[in-house]
Amino acid sequence: MSYLLRVVLPDKPGILGAVASALGGAGADILGVDVVERVDGQAVDDLAIELPSGRPPDVLITAAESVPGVQVESVRPYSGRLDTHRELELVDAIASDPAAGLARLAEEVPRLFRAGWAIVAVREEGRSYRLADSSAAPETRAGDLPWLPLDRAMVVDPEVHWVPEPWSALDTELAAAPFGSGTPAKALVVGRPGGPAFRPSELARLAHLAGIVAAVLGT
Repeated sequence: MSYLLRVVLPDKPGILGAVASALGGAGADILGVDVVERVDGQAVDDLAIELPSGRPPDVLITAAESVPGVQVESVRPYSGRLDTHRELELVDAIASDPAAGLARLAEEVPRLFRAGWAIVAVREEGRSYRLADSSAAPETRAGDLPWLPLDRAMVVDPEVHWVPEPWSALDTELAAAPFGSGTPAKALVVGRPGGPAFRPSELARLAHLAGIVAAVLGT
């Protein structure tokens, strides 16, 4: 079975190799690696890993954390590829078919950010609704997102920012970025069931992508 392992480790030569060796010793095959961010002497990496049938994912945590200074932030089933930094390909595809641009954005963003779903939401006159959503987006009734409009990308905390209950089910981590300017206010919302939390570098990528696509679509 395939898993996505997010690890926080010292940003030093040889550490990632040591983690790879430890995981290999536990019977895991590394299918891909993506550097999520580097900050304050630490790196955050996503590792796509294949584990033999019958082996519990706990062995991945034990193996990775056997390397001094390494901490596993999350481990979850994952069936996709590590398609890293493919935003420009998506922008090109949207520019070539703008009529389907919003739908394509919502469907492709979860793959780019290794999330579960995405929604393009709009708020006007005290009511919020979706303009586009991915196939796995949760069903919700019309309501309101009082935290719109946004002036920057942010982590949406259901304890602070009201969201429909299905959005926060399954310990879903949420992020949102402004989509275009003016009125009505729009946002690109991404849900990652089971985590991990969105990192500042991911928020920056989300804001950049949303801004470019909004400009391409004239939003």
